[in-house]
Formats: sequence, structure tokens, C-alpha cells
Amino acid sequence: MAKQAEVRSFKAGSVKHAEQRTFETRIDIEDESRERIIAILNLRLADALDMQTQTKFAHWNVKGNDFYQLHLLFDEIAEHLEDAVDLIAERATALGGRANGTVRQAAANSQIEEYELDAVKGMDHVRALSDRLATFSNACRESIDETDELGDKATADVFTEIVRQADKDLYFLESHIQA
Repeated sequence: MAKQAEVRSFKAGSVKHAEQRTFETRIDIEDESRERIIAILNLRLADALDMQTQTKFAHWNVKGNDFYQLHLLFDEIAEHLEDAVDLIAERATALGGRANGTVRQAAANSQIEEYELDAVKGMDHVRALSDRLATFSNACRESIDETDELGDKATADVFTEIVRQADKDLYFLESHIQA
């Protein structure tokens, strides 16, 4: 049986008003905690989708001496973000929630800053992606603690996996601008 509930994140105003549809599950996390966890997952899903599309934007539009290297790097990072999107969405649905993953839902709820649309040169894209990927990784890091405090170590582990990859990708990006 489906259940309708309006769910907001811990941080007031961080989720646009949306009804969250939930389904019964045998996962033994109390309903209120489960709904809050699903809301957190949907916030990070919006961020991950936004990051993925911004990274593809950089991949498609990069120019300059490092074009080929950065074109490949940005595509690899976008693939990692696609994996993160899938992990987050599947965890939300496993908990009996709905994965709010349309482009419009992502745009309405993403906490990632809009991409620098005037970026052309490789290092401009590297800086823009580094800033945004750090925001995403740090938000996921906060979500590790939030979901653990709500009694869901499995979701905290999902976020840990995402942070590990995002931090590595951030290292690859930042290495281009640290010299």
C-alpha cells in the first residue's frame, strides 16, 4: 500500500515542497526515520544529477591545449556520477521511497551552484568542476553522518562509497591546478 507524506530535510527550506510517496517495506527502520532518510537521498540525487550534467557540459565544451586529456577525464567523472545517481536512486526505492530524478526535480532541489557557462579553456572548466564536485562530496559526507544518526548504516555506507570516488575525482581535477 502506498503512503503519501510531505517530507522535508533536516535543513529547513532545503527541499522544495513535494509530496513523497512511500511504500511499505520490511526494512526495520522506523517510518519517520525512513522518510527523513529518503528525503536526504533525494537531495543528494538532485545534486548528483546536476553534477553529472554539469560535468558532461564541460566534457562537450572544453577547448585548449589539454582538450583531449580533459575531455576524457570529464567523461570518466561523469560516468562515476552516473553510478552515484543509480546508487542513490536505488537506495531510496529500496527504502520504500520514490527516487525524484527528473531533470526538473533535480533543477528545483540541487544545492550545486549553476555552472559557469562562459568557461571555455580547460583550466576554467577544471576550476568550475572542482568547486562543484567539492560541494557535492562535502554534502554527501554530511549525509553519511545524518543517515547514520537515523539508524541506517547501509545508506551511510552508500554515501561513503560515493564520497570515496568523488574525493578521488576531485584529486584528479585539483592536480591540474595545483602546480
